Amino acid sequence: MSKYVSSRGRAWKRLTIIAILGLAGCGTIPDRLGGADPIAIHGNVTTFESGPVLLAAAEHYPGPATVKMGGIPNLVGEPIIPGFGEEGVADVATHAETQLLRYSVRNLNLRVILNVTEGLYRVVARRSAGIDSIADLKGRKVATIPTTSSGYFLSLMLAREGLTFDDIEVVSISPMAGMAAAIEHGGVDAVVIWEPYSEQARRILGEDAIEFSGEGVYRELFNLNTTAENLANPVQRAKIVAFVRAVMDAAAAVRADPTAAQALVRERGDYEQRDMLDAWKHHAFVATMPDDLLDVLVQEELWLAERDKRPARPREVLATLIDDSVYREALALGR
Repeated sequence: MSKYVSSRGRAWKRLTIIAILGLAGCGTIPDRLGGADPIAIHGNVTTFESGPVLLAAAEHYPGPATVKMGGIPNLVGEPIIPGFGEEGVADVATHAETQLLRYSVRNLNLRVILNVTEGLYRVVARRSAGIDSIADLKGRKVATIPTTSSGYFLSLMLAREGLTFDDIEVVSISPMAGMAAAIEHGGVDAVVIWEPYSEQARRILGEDAIEFSGEGVYRELFNLNTTAENLANPVQRAKIVAFVRAVMDAAAAVRADPTAAQALVRERGDYEQRDMLDAWKHHAFVATMPDDLLDVLVQEELWLAERDKRPARPREVLATLIDDSVYREALALGR
């Protein structure tokens, strides 16, 4: 805890110096910094993708910041996800783009304001189960979560071979740490999930493992989200802009040296050090707004709508879920 306090102290000292300089030539600088009101963040703090968010709250945001388990439900008053959420109201929340689409059906006020991390998924399978290609997954038991980004990724991989979820047997395993043991003992033939659980499955299989990369097929867009109401409120918007700037700075720090972020994720997820070292490379900590975000949402909406047996929303409706104005304001602040 003392580390976090001292880091914030250094941040406040920098802000004080900048404010004093601002009095001499630019009285608006403190305003441009977005203030330092307390901010509440909810997200899956055990995922590697959360590294820049955890680091931003601990060392880069110039004010009190709390990061709790949860996500988009904490933004819009939806029931928390069992086992993945804590009660509380969020100012901003992390989630993959799949959940933005799912929750926005009932909450069109949701807005994605930053892509924090890109996650590269993979299929990990047992060679001894006779799996040499994705086509060999037909009729096999696969551990995944169909309604998540990992499920969407699997659907894309299957589609390349003319297969669908109807051609495999989906196995639900909770907690996800049990997936490695399940594939080791033959309870499942493949694992499709985010890190480090894919890495744990690969490691426990050793030479019996075969991997199928999702590079060029799909990348998870792990985003920072808020609501239109929060962005319309000047006080809320100021601290959200400041936090987005903090995440951008934290992501740059992670790219330069991931040690601090890895320590925070490891503490929250209770992982082994080798999990961090072996699986970290499957992520890109970008903290930007991707040019193809809307295209990704449009394609993924078709899949979700079919699964949920509802009409797919048109491109112009999905476009309202994206607000890059906060990113542009944060970008203008500079580091």
